[in-house]
Amino acid sequence: MSARRKGRAEEENQEVFSEEERRSVEEEDFEEAMREAASSTASRKKPVPPEQKIPPNIPEAVDDFLRNSLRRAGLSRTLNSFEAEWYGSAQKLLTETLMMPTTGIFFIPDALTHRQLLQSELETVRRETDRLRQEVLVAGESLVRMQRERDFHRLQYRRVAEDKHRLIADFQQLKKHLESYEPVLRQLDDKYQAALRQKMLISLKKDRLQNTADARLNQEKPQMKKERSINRIHSAENPPATSTSTRREKDSEFPLCSRLLNPLLDQVTSEKWKSPSSFSLSCSIRAHELPISCIDLHPRKRILASASDDRSWKLWALPLVLTGEGHSDWLSGCSFHPNGAKLATTSGDTMVRLWDFSRGCCVLTLSGHSQPTWGCAFHWCGHFLASCSADRTAKLWDLNSQRCRLTLRRHTASVNSVHFLPFSNLLLTCSADKTLAMWDARLGVCTATFHGHQHPCNHAISSLAGDVVASCDSCGVINLWDVRKPALAMATVDAGPLAANQVAFSPSGKTLAVASSDGLVRLVEVDSCVVSSLSGHSDGVQSVTFDHEGETVVSAGSDGVINIWA
Repeated sequence: MSARRKGRAEEENQEVFSEEERRSVEEEDFEEAMREAASSTASRKKPVPPEQKIPPNIPEAVDDFLRNSLRRAGLSRTLNSFEAEWYGSAQKLLTETLMMPTTGIFFIPDALTHRQLLQSELETVRRETDRLRQEVLVAGESLVRMQRERDFHRLQYRRVAEDKHRLIADFQQLKKHLESYEPVLRQLDDKYQAALRQKMLISLKKDRLQNTADARLNQEKPQMKKERSINRIHSAENPPATSTSTRREKDSEFPLCSRLLNPLLDQVTSEKWKSPSSFSLSCSIRAHELPISCIDLHPRKRILASASDDRSWKLWALPLVLTGEGHSDWLSGCSFHPNGAKLATTSGDTMVRLWDFSRGCCVLTLSGHSQPTWGCAFHWCGHFLASCSADRTAKLWDLNSQRCRLTLRRHTASVNSVHFLPFSNLLLTCSADKTLAMWDARLGVCTATFHGHQHPCNHAISSLAGDVVASCDSCGVINLWDVRKPALAMATVDAGPLAANQVAFSPSGKTLAVASSDGLVRLVEVDSCVVSSLSGHSDGVQSVTFDHEGETVVSAGSDGVINIWA
C-alpha cells in the first residue's frame, strides 16, 4: 500500500512539473515571437521560424486561436490590426445594442444566449419551487386538519362503542328482568281473561233472563210487546249495560241485543237469484271530479251519500240535494245515522266528523286517531259510532258525552273497516294483518277471530240477518263466514287478480255485490258462488251498495262517476 501511494505521488509530481514546463515553454515562445516580430519590423525580412515545442491539444477561444496563429507566423502588423478591429467592432456592436435596442436583427454571442436560456430556466424552476412550496404547505395544513379530525372521530367512536356496550349490558339485564316477570304476567293475563269471561257470562245471563221475561210478557200482552220493541229501537231508555270504562253523567247505555228486536228479519224472504242480464245501467252521475271513496244509502229514503278525494261529501236524490265541506284532506268513508238525519264522515286528516242535515253544518268533530281514518259505522241505537284507522286501532265514540268510550287494540296492521251486526252489540273489524275480529262493544272484548285470508283484508260486512259475514282482500278473494263458526270460511270466491275494495249484501242476503279495482261490479250468488259482472266504470270501483228492495245496485269509483244499475 505504501508503494502504491508513493507511485501515485510521483505521478502527480510529474504532472505538476509537466504543466510548469508547458507554461515556461509558452512564455519562452511568446518572448521569442515578440523578438522576432521586432527584428522583422526592422529588417523587413521574414525570418525562419525556429522549431517550437507543440503544446498539448487544449481547446482555445476563436480570438486566442487567431492571435496565436498570427504570432507563430510572425505577422505582427496583421496581429495588431486584428486586435484593433476585433475589439473595436465588439465595442461598437455593444454600443449600438444599448443605444438602439429596437433595431433589426443583430448577432448575439452564444454565451449570452446560453446565459439567457439558463436564466429563464432558473426563473421557471424558482416559480415551480415556490408553487410546490405553497402546495406542500397547504398539504401539510390539510394533513394536520385530517389528523385532528381522525383523532376526534376516533374519540367519538370510542365513546359510541362504550355507550353501545353499556346499552347491550343494560338490554341483557332488562331482558333477564322481563323473563323473570313473564310467569307473573301470564298468570295475571289468565286471571284477567277469566274475569272477562265471567263478566260476559253474567251479562249474557242477564240478557237471557230479560229475553225470557220479554217472551212471557209478549205471550200475555202482544200489544205491549209491539210497543216495547218499537221503544227499544228508537229510544235510549234501556236497562243499563256493563261498561269497561268509568261512567259519566252523559254516557249512553248499550241496549240489549236480541234477534226478536230485529225488524229486518221480515225482509229476508226467499228472493230468487237475479241474472246480471236483468240489471242494466239506468243512470250515470258525474258526482265528483276526483275519485269517490265511499257511498252509503239512507236507512229509509232513496237518498245516497258520496264521499270523495276532493274533501267534500254530497247527498243525491236525483238531483243533488246537499253538499258539505270541512275536512282538510280526502274523504275515505261515510255512514248515515239510523234516523237518517245525520251523516258521519272519515278522512285522511285523522278526524271523524258528524254532520246535521237540518243545520247544514258539522255539529261534532271527533279527534283521537293518530293516522288517517278509513271508515265508520253507527250502532243501531244511534248513540254510538265506531271508527277505524291506519293507526291499528278502532274506537267507539259516545255521541251524547262526545268522548271515546273504548279503544280496541288487537290488530297488528291498519284497521280498514268497521261494521255493527244488525240490532246487536257485536262489532266486526277487518285489518291489513289478514284477519277479521268480532268484538263485544259493551266490554271491549274480542269474542272471535277469523283466519283465512292470505292477503290484507279491505272490507267486511254482515247480512241483515247477522248470520253470514263476507270479507274481501287485496287480491280479489272473497270469503263467506258463518258467524257461529269463525274457524273456517264456509265458501271462497276468487274475483281477482286485482283487489276487491268493498262488498255489500242484498236485503235478502242471497246476493253479494263486489266493487273491484278492474272497473267491474261483480255479483255473487251466495248459495252457489256463481259470479257475474257489470261493466260501466272507466276506472276502479271503490264502493257498492243495494237499495232497500234489492232491485237496484249503486256503484261509485275512481272515475268520479256514480252508476245506478236497475
